[in-house]
Amino acid sequence: MNMAIVCVGRLKERYWREAAAEYEKRLSRFGKMEVIELPDLPEPSHVSPAAEAQVCQREGQTILQKLREDDVVVALCIDGRRLDSVQLSEQVARLGDSGRRVVFVIGGSLGLSKDVVARAQLKLSFSPMTFPHQLARIMLLEQLYRACKIQAGERYHK
Repeated sequence: MNMAIVCVGRLKERYWREAAAEYEKRLSRFGKMEVIELPDLPEPSHVSPAAEAQVCQREGQTILQKLREDDVVVALCIDGRRLDSVQLSEQVARLGDSGRRVVFVIGGSLGLSKDVVARAQLKLSFSPMTFPHQLARIMLLEQLYRACKIQAGERYHK
């Protein structure tokens, strides 16, 4: 399977980088996994809804530039579908069966622009809670690894 994660922001702390590297290594035996980090734009000091929307829109344009026309896009959103691990595994397998690259998108601290969400074939939520993008990325990598193990019929702890 050919997958990618497009995410706003980088992993600054060593422990996040180490965790991401470990799951990326584990995932590599199931197919290609690419992580594309985009710069986290600074939030305006005057936090008006219009200023936030502008930053979110600019980040969204950068995200959309990294997506290919034939990509299957999964946007991580608070209001997305919540799936258990088996359901996620089945969904990832269905999306990947097309032979197209499956791209998971993690936005910055202001979320994803409407244009990015509109481009997505699936909106996915881990929880109604908000997580820092570093943790969301590790959670996504772990769940993708779990999904691949489930699809391969391999044992994975519950």
